[in-house]
Amino acid sequence: MLNKLKYLLIVVILISITSCKEDFLERTPTDAISATDALANEDNMQLVLNGVHRGLFSQSQTIFPGGDSDRSGNHYWIPLGDNLSGGLIHSANANNLGWRTEMQWNSHTQPTSLTNELLWYHRYNIILHANLLINGINEGNLTETSKLNSILGQAYTYRAYAYLSLIQHYAKGYLIGNPSTDKGVPLLFSSESPFTSQPRSTVEEIYVQIGDDLEEAIKAFEKGTPRPSGGPEVKSQLNIDVAYGLKARWALSKGDWQTAADAAAAARQNYPLMNESEWKEGFNTNDLSEVIWGSNVIQTETVFFRSYFYLASNTFNGAQIRNNPKIADRRLIDAIPDTDYRKDVFIIDAPNTNSSASNNQGGLHPDTGLPKDPNYASDLDAYNARRAEINSEYGITNSFNQHPYMQFKLKNKNPGSTDPDDIIYMRASEMYLIEAEAKAMMNDITGAQNALKPLGEERDSAYDVTVYNTQESLMEHIKFQRGVELWGEGFGYTDKIRWDEGIDHGADGGSGASAVLYQGAYQIEKPSLNDDWIFKIPQAEINANPNITPSDQN
Repeated sequence: MLNKLKYLLIVVILISITSCKEDFLERTPTDAISATDALANEDNMQLVLNGVHRGLFSQSQTIFPGGDSDRSGNHYWIPLGDNLSGGLIHSANANNLGWRTEMQWNSHTQPTSLTNELLWYHRYNIILHANLLINGINEGNLTETSKLNSILGQAYTYRAYAYLSLIQHYAKGYLIGNPSTDKGVPLLFSSESPFTSQPRSTVEEIYVQIGDDLEEAIKAFEKGTPRPSGGPEVKSQLNIDVAYGLKARWALSKGDWQTAADAAAAARQNYPLMNESEWKEGFNTNDLSEVIWGSNVIQTETVFFRSYFYLASNTFNGAQIRNNPKIADRRLIDAIPDTDYRKDVFIIDAPNTNSSASNNQGGLHPDTGLPKDPNYASDLDAYNARRAEINSEYGITNSFNQHPYMQFKLKNKNPGSTDPDDIIYMRASEMYLIEAEAKAMMNDITGAQNALKPLGEERDSAYDVTVYNTQESLMEHIKFQRGVELWGEGFGYTDKIRWDEGIDHGADGGSGASAVLYQGAYQIEKPSLNDDWIFKIPQAEINANPNITPSDQN
């Protein structure tokens, strides 16, 4: 690994632990402890885990040497999945935090980009913490207890999570490549210096390790202390349901359909589907009934203008949103039945108020003072009235621009503010959709319909799953349901790789994206034919790791 992670691990642990102690309800700073002390007892091991929990959403310079304040962990990596895949559409030219550069595919395709480097080292930082705990528990002489098993389960789950993230970004997709020979990422088990650099393992070797880690995690959790009940803070702690959910994702991405279906069903058991009022609350808290796992971001830990909602929510009071409201693909939204309440949060008739809108239909004509928006042509009163209505309903002001098909699925708990909100990583709805896709791929039509039915009937009062009675129609419907249900939650990139689908903003009437703004990313060939879907190995890693040479570059 690069020098950032080559130093004695204690340096990294100290940064994480001293940043915040997240002992469920208690949030107070804690003194630094040595690496030996970190493994001395369960409480200290929990502190290491708490540092990892916080590291998921903190600015990267607080996690490892050489980090950068322009990337705040999953605040950035989660919405990046929909930004890259063209689902989270930019309506104007704004590039705060490199968000436009990402959208134009000019970042992850460059080996020296900040995104490539920091995603790599953030995930390996998680692995090093996990290795410390796994090795310390398995090789130490602590008495086995239920709490120790819970800690071990979380460590294995975190390592699996980090490797799944790495292999899905820095290697060719399992289903579209040759996993037994395709180059993956370095497989590391060390937790003490000096760290030994490793070559790239194959995709298959990494997938096998992920599966092994998840099996060990589930075994440990079965003997562990259950995750306590409580507020949104407890869902930052991993439990057996998170392990099953990751197992479902892992199996789905490799085409192990039965395992994916079984794991997804197990993961969602304790998380009832949200009703309409919950679904429309804004996806800003782990308190929502179907949230399985998420980061609880509190006031003292906010990253302000580095947050998920700054990049994706049209109610966050930041320049990225005010000047560039995010819109959804109009082809997707137009396909949602009027009986489906999810359609309500995508505002098809929002007036285009931005004079800098990329479609050149925003603001008022300088000569006539009338709207350029063809939906409100010659009707300034209707234009202003609709703008005021949307402002009132969603808690924003005229300092926020509006645009047709803008979304309010993601919205701040305190609209118009910069207050912190939680980052949701895993929900029950995703698990229903994984089970449905897996069963459809096995041509189990009835099984797939039964998996879809609870979700569809909750969201759409006229839902009839029986009309999707072939494998082809089921898969098309599942893709549609994932697009609507999981919009903005970061799954677009991995979905398209799994389905081997490209991006075409101009097809079928167009998505609403601007070809001038999107440039080369307006149309992208499917992943099996275009290796630009694969993130570049950081050049700094190639420079520092003697076992990875320029010929290893993606």
